[in-house]
Amino acid sequence: MNNKSDQAYKTIGEVVRLLDLKDRNNKSTPTHTIRFWEKEFKQLKPKIFNGNRRYYDKKNIDLLKKIKFLLKDQGMTINGVKKLLNSSQSNDLDEISNKTISADNLRYKINKISKIIKELKKNK
Repeated sequence: MNNKSDQAYKTIGEVVRLLDLKDRNNKSTPTHTIRFWEKEFKQLKPKIFNGNRRYYDKKNIDLLKKIKFLLKDQGMTINGVKKLLNSSQSNDLDEISNKTISADNLRYKINKISKIIKELKKNK
C-alpha cells in the first residue's frame, strides 16, 4: 500500500522544511536556495501550477536531497555536483562515487585548513 504523503506533491516551503535547509546563522533557509538550484541543475523540474507556484514530486525531492548532501554535507562545488549528476553514476551514489565524493571533500577541507593556518601565521 502506497503512503499518500510520499506520492503527493509538496510546496517549496514544505521542501525547505523537509530538507532542513539552514542559512549561515542556522536559521531556516528561505526558498531562494531551491529556486537557485533549479536554475543550476536542469534535472530539477517542479510542476508549476496556478501561475508560478512550484510543486515537487518524490523524484524531484530525492534529487534535491542528493544535491543538498553533495553541496552542504560533502562540500562539493556546484560544478562538481553537476558533473556527478551528469555522469553515469547519477542514479546511485555507489561505493566508487562515494569514495570520489569523500576524496573531493577531503581536498576541500585540507584547502580550507591550509587557508586558516596561513591566516593564523599572518596574525602572529
